[in-house]
Amino acid sequence: MSAFEFFFSFYGLLLGLSVAELVGGFARVLHERERIRFGWLTPALALFVAIDIATFWNQAWVIFRGAPFNTFLLLVSLSIAATFYVAASVTFPRVSAEGAHERVDLDAHFWAHRKLVFGCILGANLIVAVMVVILGQADAGFAKIASSAALWTGVAIFVVGTATAAFAPWRRVAMGALIVVLIYSLWGVAKSASALAAALAVGGWAPALTAG
Repeated sequence: MSAFEFFFSFYGLLLGLSVAELVGGFARVLHERERIRFGWLTPALALFVAIDIATFWNQAWVIFRGAPFNTFLLLVSLSIAATFYVAASVTFPRVSAEGAHERVDLDAHFWAHRKLVFGCILGANLIVAVMVVILGQADAGFAKIASSAALWTGVAIFVVGTATAAFAPWRRVAMGALIVVLIYSLWGVAKSASALAAALAVGGWAPALTAG
């Protein structure tokens, strides 16, 4: 087992728990759908959180693949993944704890918990941004990444949008910021889909067939 495989067995497990918590929260809400007022804010927030978790799974391959095994890196990964877990666990309400006959308003839940969820997402992303800056001082490859104008433009959009969605005192501004960061996240997904389609066009993905 390589250092990365050992590291990722820990990091991937923690991120996987975040995904399970997010999907489980959605499933619980569907199970109690007769007394749920859905709205669009919490589902949009859940989609944003899910995409960001998947993005971090991908970033682990880029950032940690060549890292040596180190306890400090495990603690850094723990802080990132634990922050995501908190965000994922709060995105949907614990409907079973809201009373058996009470109506649950997901929009009201969004406004009550947006600071915590967006704050956790923002914190996790800032940890990684600081890591990239530090690594850029020691490694030419990371220096190239850290000097990318496109990277820091994206970081600026993400940080400003997420902070605004979390802390703006005006609801229309916060909703607008949520739409912006969600569209930005979906744009990243669309770019990945386009890259995958280009790889498929040149035979970059073939089935692993064995002679039987």
